[in-house]
Amino acid sequence: MAVSGSVASLRVDLNADVGESFGRYVLGQDTALMPLITSANVACGFHAGDPHVMRRTVQIAIDHGVAIGAHPGFPDLAGFGRRTMPLSSAEVEDVVVYQIGALLGMVRACGGVLRHVKPHGALYNLAADSPVVAEAIARATAAVDPDLIVVGLSGSASIDAARAAGLATASEAFADRTYEANGRLVPRDRTDAVIHDPEEAAARAVFMVTHRAIPTRDGGSRASDVDTICIHGDTPGAAALALAIREALTKAGVTMAPLG
Repeated sequence: MAVSGSVASLRVDLNADVGESFGRYVLGQDTALMPLITSANVACGFHAGDPHVMRRTVQIAIDHGVAIGAHPGFPDLAGFGRRTMPLSSAEVEDVVVYQIGALLGMVRACGGVLRHVKPHGALYNLAADSPVVAEAIARATAAVDPDLIVVGLSGSASIDAARAAGLATASEAFADRTYEANGRLVPRDRTDAVIHDPEEAAARAVFMVTHRAIPTRDGGSRASDVDTICIHGDTPGAAALALAIREALTKAGVTMAPLG
């Protein structure tokens, strides 16, 4: 994200994790979110989603001019991809290639373009701290399409591995999650891990973009690149959060645009 010194020159991508319904089970507010975001991370069928949901979600994104990314996770429908699985680096690479390929097929079938890759849940968190996992994801992405952008936690192994593989990267911050002092996300089993208040989430988003830092749960902050801000699609009231964040960023003079 280029910064030339004035708030008015700042720009950021707003992304959401979407397409996470499955069969008869409906999750998230995808239709309401799409007009409010600039990038969509579409579940690829392993942690959530199915072929019909994937295609429908891709089409909604295209209809709203939203950039499309693959959102691969561990093969864990029952746990929604939020449980760490002991896969080898080769297995991680293969499941990521498989999922990117599945979504790429859907995107092409709908006449769209796949723009980025953002791991989901436990895979995302593991890649942030494990160079081995991060490198496997980078290899998988580069093997499918070296022009894809890898989205990862700012200042993490995910970003380092993707850059080392010659891939473009986008450093991500979360408006609806709290952070530890070390820059890692507070575990979801803590009651303060997820932010539900739209005004609080909006204020955090503006702070992140204008200060290039993330607020931490100890009352401090940590310097951080912020190329894209995530709103979790499965968070109750996700559309209200996205609307508040978008309005607050606009009021602060921040331009919202897709990655790339």
